[in-house]
Amino acid sequence: MPPAVALPDRKPRSADAPAALAGLRVIDFTRVVAGPACTQTLGDFGADVIKIEQPVRGDDTRSYEHAELGGESAAFLSLNRNKRGMVLDLAIPQAREVARALIDKADVVVENFSSAVMEKYGLDYPAVSSTNPGLIYCSISAYGRTGPFAWRSGFDPITQAESGFMSLNGFADGPPVRTGPPIIDLATGMSACNAILLALAARQRLGRGQHVDVALFDIALAMTGFSGMAFLMNGKNPSRTGNSPNDSPTVGVFEASDGPLYVACANDRLYQRLVTDVLARPDLLTDPRFSSRKARSTNRVQLRSILAEILASERMDVWISRMNQAGVPVGRVRNVEQAFDAAEVRARDRICRIPHPTAGSIPNIEPSITMQLTPTVEPRAAPRLGEHTFAVLREKLELTDHEIEALRRVGAFGPVDPTIPA
Repeated sequence: MPPAVALPDRKPRSADAPAALAGLRVIDFTRVVAGPACTQTLGDFGADVIKIEQPVRGDDTRSYEHAELGGESAAFLSLNRNKRGMVLDLAIPQAREVARALIDKADVVVENFSSAVMEKYGLDYPAVSSTNPGLIYCSISAYGRTGPFAWRSGFDPITQAESGFMSLNGFADGPPVRTGPPIIDLATGMSACNAILLALAARQRLGRGQHVDVALFDIALAMTGFSGMAFLMNGKNPSRTGNSPNDSPTVGVFEASDGPLYVACANDRLYQRLVTDVLARPDLLTDPRFSSRKARSTNRVQLRSILAEILASERMDVWISRMNQAGVPVGRVRNVEQAFDAAEVRARDRICRIPHPTAGSIPNIEPSITMQLTPTVEPRAAPRLGEHTFAVLREKLELTDHEIEALRRVGAFGPVDPTIPA
């Protein structure tokens, strides 16, 4: 079954364009969201990412329920592009030996197992760095790999809740709200990718690798941003302000006659443009209640009511045209369908379709980073479970068919088929 939304083929990259991370060897033990998001970016820019999954079930996101094409879930396909996939049962000693051999030849290892799992298998940083001192070893976890809370497992919404981040989302008269997309997971993946690139730059200067520790809780705490900083400065607990930062009367969602707009007049200059050039209401600038930012904040209810009444009198297109001409930031409040059909998406080739071995083709959301000299590589769909196991063993470890068969028979790649003689 083809994708429900018709998409264009991807425009090919220049054949002679170099890849930023070509030659970088990454062993990826991650699953779910934060880790795969990190390693996908490395793969998008040319790293050879080998994703190791447990046999039979694989990454949990393979069974997520959002949508499915060709036997693969939307979640898995969205997070595992440009990787090669293999299966290893790390409970089997011979499989651990294979994993160790792959790590010995790698530049980067990324893992997000529960605490002490890699140590139990003899694949933790102290164990593997002794034979590969240049290795960058990135551990992603909920609460870090050190300290009294390292044992705790956790997921994006838990760290949103515990960090105070969730308390900042929602409206003042409602409960705290988690973000729809797993923003802490995704931000942690981005931060882990940044950390790996920083460690690679350091290795180039210092000649040695290091252990990189990235925790969801730390990222969530940092993402309280200036609200967290303000609390540390004034001791006041920040409140929820809905769609208007600091409860600003000139920033937030307003209803035009045919739908919602988001207007962002965050300073005096933009407010002047709004009331004079767009709304033709200069009295809203000279009125003492609204003549300064402080006055507008004090009289926010009255001002917002006036603005809402004016904006409700005309269609979105009219207001957008006027605000764009005046340089006032404005945008439509779109649903996902409207956003993916928008001119901004089409003009920058943000979505396309790419080949898939069982679905024929699948949708592809392009990486959000654009580089002129070293663009992303041609996208390759997320691997089927264990798709490249034997090819990786032959290429990376130079194993023979006989040696691979011996591994299969001891269960290194999952349960042994009893109908095949040992």
